[in-house]
Amino acid sequence: MCGIIGILGQEEVSSRLIDSLKRLEYRGYDSAGIATLVDGVIDRRRAQGKIRNLEDVLVQSPLAGVAGIGHTRWATHGAPSERNAHPHATSRVAVVHNGIIENFRTLRAELEAEGRVFDSETDTEVITQLISRALDQGDSPKDAVIAALKRVRGAFAIACLFTGEEDLLIGARQGSPLVVGVGESEMFLGSDGIAVAPFTNRVIYLEEGDLVVLTRTSHAIYDLARAPVTRPIKIVAASAAAVEKGNYRHYMQKEIHEEPDAAARTIGHYVDPLEERVSLPDFGVDFAQIDQLWIIGCGTAYLAGRVGEYWFEQTAGLSCETDIASEFRYREPVAAGRAAALFISQSGETADTLEALRLCKRKGWKTIAVVNVPESSIAREADAVLPTLAGPEIGVASTKAFVAQLSALAAISVAAALARGQIDRDEERRLAHLLMETPRLIREALKVEPTIASAAEEASHARSILYIGRGMSYPIALEAALKLKEISYIHAEGYASGELKHGPIALIDEVTPVFAIAPHDSLFEKTMSNVQEIAARKGRVTLFSDAQGIEESGTVARHTIEAPKAEPFVAPIVYSPLIHLLAYHVAVAKGTDVDQPRNLAKSVTVE
Repeated sequence: MCGIIGILGQEEVSSRLIDSLKRLEYRGYDSAGIATLVDGVIDRRRAQGKIRNLEDVLVQSPLAGVAGIGHTRWATHGAPSERNAHPHATSRVAVVHNGIIENFRTLRAELEAEGRVFDSETDTEVITQLISRALDQGDSPKDAVIAALKRVRGAFAIACLFTGEEDLLIGARQGSPLVVGVGESEMFLGSDGIAVAPFTNRVIYLEEGDLVVLTRTSHAIYDLARAPVTRPIKIVAASAAAVEKGNYRHYMQKEIHEEPDAAARTIGHYVDPLEERVSLPDFGVDFAQIDQLWIIGCGTAYLAGRVGEYWFEQTAGLSCETDIASEFRYREPVAAGRAAALFISQSGETADTLEALRLCKRKGWKTIAVVNVPESSIAREADAVLPTLAGPEIGVASTKAFVAQLSALAAISVAAALARGQIDRDEERRLAHLLMETPRLIREALKVEPTIASAAEEASHARSILYIGRGMSYPIALEAALKLKEISYIHAEGYASGELKHGPIALIDEVTPVFAIAPHDSLFEKTMSNVQEIAARKGRVTLFSDAQGIEESGTVARHTIEAPKAEPFVAPIVYSPLIHLLAYHVAVAKGTDVDQPRNLAKSVTVE
């Protein structure tokens, strides 16, 4: 959710930085700060809370300078505080950063062993210290940034300001977006087009792995191999900057590629990476005092709940039932003992889900909202709110919000398991580590997009498509079918693999594609037995699995799509971008309106 702005200007930049940060408030944040060069020396102002708090600081202590960087932060590593707010700085460099540095603990220990002193709890400060060390060793600013980025693993977009360098800003991106704004004898860096829109409509969208060196009159861009490259300048209307697609063809594609960030932000909200602990806020619900949990949602949110049901029962030992909000309201549901209900919604305004929440409140059950909009009706009326930090989602078919919902549910289930005594500290540490690794695995999964696009071209000619899976892969198969129906208008169904023989196998023929979601886990062999049954009837099977699963499957599948190896606990999150990309590319091949499919709305606020 964090926002970045950097300015090499012709006039004092403090007020301009603040104006840009205000335009980034939609992303969500809990602290803000700016840094400028004053007579060549880095100076900072930071504040916890809203930007108006930072403005109050600047009234009391103004900040001069015509070059500066600014940031709005949503806490991941370290609690919201002035100390943890960006920019982070040494005497040599100031840095703002979006993303997650996965190996920051190892790097921090290494730097502290050298005598370097850290001022915050953030992962970002590792980047600052690495750059500062390289500068101390005689590297140029550009080489220092390159040296630092070689050491870090994770997702980032950064902007760097250097002591004594009045005409220099350096930025880089890997897994998080960053744009360059080209002005008249001025240059800008921003986390998206809206950040630079007040100053210029000429925007360069940096590509994955790019590094950019800015002066007021030039921009030099280097690719991941650090070879010079040229990126096109695009004209962006200021009014459209808040929802621009960047280099992506559709919002949906952009949002699928934002799934690693959505997962990282959400997981970071619940997982302390230093202690490898999963914790929930003191929100008035004690899972140790709950006998039954209901998970309620509609559409994609309901399917996220279906995955969550496995986590809560298998990990937390908590009786759990998932239901569709529109049906739950009319069932006269009965709780077996002390009950709580968890409601999932991207918008927080879904009418059926809101009415189901009100029903549960009348029954006296504890109510928990898992929502992406903390000011929404569902969030306001629930007893407790546990956020998903997906950020704005423009495409009607929910993708990154689904991944954020899964990420939140997985983390919440671990906290519930600990509260109920179902896991010990070692198991909590293991599961926390798996969660922190998940954004990296999602980024690895996204690399197979060309393979998926090829499979999608063939599938786009089908009249009907089947998806199968076992265990937690079964609700992922349901989500895959829903996404395909929504945007391609091809009939699709998801089935539990073991149910094939009880009817659906009658649909198998030589022209109906079947997609099997089968990570190499304890259920892999059973799923492959079902795949063999499909192949024996000349079914066209495409297998989603990891390298080991694909190797052991032999030649039974006509096509394979390789996912990164993931532990079963996080596999549903890692496989989600694969099935989202498949739906997207089938729709593109068919030429349908991907972002605004017929008959659908982003938020359903009526029954």
